[in-house]
Amino acid sequence: MSTQDCPPPDTLSIDTRLISFFQDGVKMLGLPKSVGEIYGVLYCARQPMTMFDIIDRIGISKGSTSQGLRMLRTLGAVREVSTPDDRKTYYEADVELKKIVGGFLREEIRPHLKSGKEKLKTLEMEVEAIDDPELREFYDERVVRLERWSKKANLVLPLLQKFLGK
Repeated sequence: MSTQDCPPPDTLSIDTRLISFFQDGVKMLGLPKSVGEIYGVLYCARQPMTMFDIIDRIGISKGSTSQGLRMLRTLGAVREVSTPDDRKTYYEADVELKKIVGGFLREEIRPHLKSGKEKLKTLEMEVEAIDDPELREFYDERVVRLERWSKKANLVLPLLQKFLGK
């Protein structure tokens, strides 16, 4: 059988697999499943979609869709598209990995590193107040290790952002 004789692939099945790919991806990042679904639907769309098109396609609430689109716009993964003579807001996926990863680093990772520094300072003071020398030494070693990890992450993040062009 030649490739010309093969039936065309079921695009709904392909879309479903692509959407599932993005659901798994956001799960690894600790983001809501709906964010992956929304991005996946827009990634598969041949034309920009309205929020209501997305709701109809995946069947989630207006609130979840709105919140997911807002998060995806903040991350740089989705952009609004205007169309002449139409007052509706349309969305499309940004498919540039650099922009998406850069947005994630800026919006999700950097704030956690900053708050982690403050938490480590508090931990240091709490460890110093432990009366048991053996227990204090144990926790002191753990806090010092976390500080080293934090310093390394703070060194790597700007390099990664520079590499990505952000």
